[in-house]
Amino acid sequence: MVNTEQFRRERLDRGIKIRTDGLYALMSWRELSYLTLPRLILIVGMLLLPLIVPGMYWQKVVTILCIYALLAISFDFLAHYVGLVSLGGAFFIGAGGYLAAILNSTYGFPPILTIPIATLVGAAVCTLLLLPCLPLRGVYFAIVTLMYPLVLARIIEALDILGGTDGIVGVDSFANRWVEQYAVIAMVLLALFGIRRLVNLDIGLVFRAVMDNDQAVRASGMNISYYKAIAVFIGSALGCLGGACLVHIYMWCGISLFALDFSILPIAATVIGGSGTLVGPVLGCLILVPISELLREFGTLRIVFYSLILMGFIVFRSEGLMVYGERKYHQFQRWVKV
Repeated sequence: MVNTEQFRRERLDRGIKIRTDGLYALMSWRELSYLTLPRLILIVGMLLLPLIVPGMYWQKVVTILCIYALLAISFDFLAHYVGLVSLGGAFFIGAGGYLAAILNSTYGFPPILTIPIATLVGAAVCTLLLLPCLPLRGVYFAIVTLMYPLVLARIIEALDILGGTDGIVGVDSFANRWVEQYAVIAMVLLALFGIRRLVNLDIGLVFRAVMDNDQAVRASGMNISYYKAIAVFIGSALGCLGGACLVHIYMWCGISLFALDFSILPIAATVIGGSGTLVGPVLGCLILVPISELLREFGTLRIVFYSLILMGFIVFRSEGLMVYGERKYHQFQRWVKV
């Protein structure tokens, strides 16, 4: 007998995307697994990292990686969803770090209190200092945010305040290395999914409207500076959270917290991972931070390797790894009977 059956290709996501992009109108376990699989891979992968990396040194690298991931999420949120390109990652890290160190070493607060207090107070201080700069956009806002950590580091050094060049020593550490690692991993995951949820709410629509056409938002009677201040508070809170955790990891706080690495590396991670995805910057940190440690013996030549990696991604994968992988994931096909 002649087989007359005909087949055609079917995109796996076709029926799902017609109904919803969320998880609230699912029709089968196949569709549920299709939408949740990437999230589960990310969550399980992050939770397994401390268990699969070899030795305490690389476990510490995983912890530092999460600090950079918080900064990268902050940069991507401000740049892609609000239109504020911030180079103030070092400013946020330094503000949160110094506040946590002062609260712990001077007033004896435990890390479980210093971290949230330093996060909120540091974010408020950063927002107040950046408040006059909120009307600026593009490269002008970026330059101002880059100046803050440079100025503050020179002030601390010149006036010999807050420990001067010696820094603040005697900062308490986390209870143990497992608490340290899983605490920062949990913070990254909460920040990632929290910001992702935020940008899909009504206030997220306002943020994008401010980025696209702030004059139209102003004409509708909304206070643009108010919404920009909220966005800066959220973005700086993520950086201050990373700085507060960092001083308890190193048990020391100094002007190295204002190093430009905290401003530059999150941008590079966002370029590699994919801007506007929020997950992409985390993926970029998973790539860049271990490479940075592997190239540490080359000293300043690491900058050459960074430059080559960035040039390669900009030329051949300008959209970023996450955008490319997301597109390929949604293009999976299967043969079905006609």
